[in-house]
Amino acid sequence: MSQEEQAEQMPGLDPERPMDILDAACPSRDVFVDLADKWALLMLLSLRERGVQRFSELQRSIGGISRKMFSQTLRTLERDGLVVRTVDPRATPPLVHYGLTDLGGEIAEETRVLCTWTHTRAAQVYAARAAYDQRTAD
Repeated sequence: MSQEEQAEQMPGLDPERPMDILDAACPSRDVFVDLADKWALLMLLSLRERGVQRFSELQRSIGGISRKMFSQTLRTLERDGLVVRTVDPRATPPLVHYGLTDLGGEIAEETRVLCTWTHTRAAQVYAARAAYDQRTAD
């Protein structure tokens, strides 16, 4: 998408000003902050790996998250157009499912690279932490 097309979708965006995620005032920084949240990344990963899920099913798939943080993160991802909430009113009580939008699927696929790197390099990171802790403890 061109910068002009982005400007049309973001009222108040200056089409002459280049996007710079390192600039605190850049709109892309705001989007990045939402995506860089650990719970958001884990939620996107779970939806990518397991597909459409109910609220409680999705929450269980992400161990260690409080219900409040889970709800807030899910709302943020839905607001950002990455997650879609679907309600089946025919069921009693109504069934609510969450899944990825096309945009959400795209970033979830990109997140997979980070997850693969983490699986591959976690032992090295832990070794670096232990070495650092040892050096700074003396």
